[in-house]
Amino acid sequence: MSPESENRPHTSQVIDRNIRALLERREADENRLGWQERLAGLITRFTGSMVFVYIHALLFGGWIVINLGLLPLVPKFDPSFVVLAMVASVEAIFLSTFILMTQNRMMASADKRADLNLQISLLAEHEVTRLIQMNTRICERLGIQTRMDEELEELAKDVQPEQVLETIEEHERDFQQRS
Repeated sequence: MSPESENRPHTSQVIDRNIRALLERREADENRLGWQERLAGLITRFTGSMVFVYIHALLFGGWIVINLGLLPLVPKFDPSFVVLAMVASVEAIFLSTFILMTQNRMMASADKRADLNLQISLLAEHEVTRLIQMNTRICERLGIQTRMDEELEELAKDVQPEQVLETIEEHERDFQQRS
């Protein structure tokens, strides 16, 4: 056991298993990426770093200082800064493409997580509904009087996800029409 794991609070075996499963899944997803996606990810990570900013500050700053004639020993090579503008534009085109590729991959991963969350939520809702129904039947069988209010009766009914989505869309349309 590592010193870090000895200092952290104890977690249940279920939590540890779930964390390991998620990390293994993330690693498997990374291993399935092609070389192009890996390259785009590396470029995106590098261009999002301060090292990238420092390199550009030095290069562009030096370019500007030289071409303004502030260093008389170094000849100007782009006095109108047209080449600098072209280099910056081409770089921006490629960087935005790499960033979009990385964002697309991240969005696909987020969609998978959202689908998993939805499935888990639907399963939990189904289980809670069944527990309410089972507890109600147990109380009835044992002759225990309960005050079952309308909300509890509603919770004991199965939820239809498509109906919930339609209701959300109706409320959104009503809200937009009022705005």
